[in-house]
This record gives sequence, C-alpha cells and structure tokens, in this order.
Amino acid sequence: MRVLVTGMSGVGKSSLLAELAGRGYRTVDTDYGGYTRDGLWCEDRIAALLSEPGPLFVSGTVSNQVRFYPRFTQIVLLSAPREVLIERLTTRTGNPYGKHPDELAETLRYLDEVEPLLRSSATLEVVTTVPVPEVADAVLRRIR
Repeated sequence: MRVLVTGMSGVGKSSLLAELAGRGYRTVDTDYGGYTRDGLWCEDRIAALLSEPGPLFVSGTVSNQVRFYPRFTQIVLLSAPREVLIERLTTRTGNPYGKHPDELAETLRYLDEVEPLLRSSATLEVVTTVPVPEVADAVLRRIR
C-alpha cells in the first residue's frame, strides 16, 4: 500500500500525516528530509522510498509527482474552501509558508490552477473542514 496525500498549502497534509503516524502508520512528508530540490521531487530518492517494503503514506504537491502516480495505490486530495485556507495559512505556527502576501497569493492562484489537475487524478477527495481524526478515518476507510 502506497498512498499519496496531496493538496494545496494549508489543507492539512502535515496534520493528517501526524495523525496517521500516531496511529502507527509510516509517513513521509516530502517537504522535509531532502526529497525535494527546486520545488520538484528528487526522483531517485522518491523511487527508492517507494521501493521500500511496508505500507506508506507520502505527502507532497509538486509538478513532477504525476510521474509516480502508477506507483501509488491511492491518491488522496485534501481540500478546503478558500476562506479556510486563508485563515489557516495566515495563523498557523508550525510552518511559516503562506504568511507573506506573495506566498498567500501564490497558494490561491494554485487553488484555481493546480487543484483541478490534482482532483482529476485523485482516487479520493476529503474536505478538511472536519477534525483531523475524522479526516484520517475517512482516508483509512477508503484504503482498507
């Protein structure tokens, strides 16, 4: 089982991975640990990660992730309404991305331009306006 968790900044990818890790699942956030360079996945590192045994949840949103879609058993799109994303990005404390007006504008542009592309490839979409444990429950119900 290989599950990609994708979506715009502020939808709750990191929060979902933390919840799943707390439930004993192996998770990797590709924003950290040297999995990305210049805004793209380092393809050799991602290929090696996906070759490791055992269930795995991977999060990230980069333009070359599509090359790896065949290696995932599920592609989960997390989404949230625009106003929720704005609130989350401007008030979050664990990650500074989105607080600067240029970063917020970039995320909102991606919401219009990139999220529809992600949606067209997703095997499941979960709107993250519910508590994180409920998001995790919805994802786990789908993949079992």
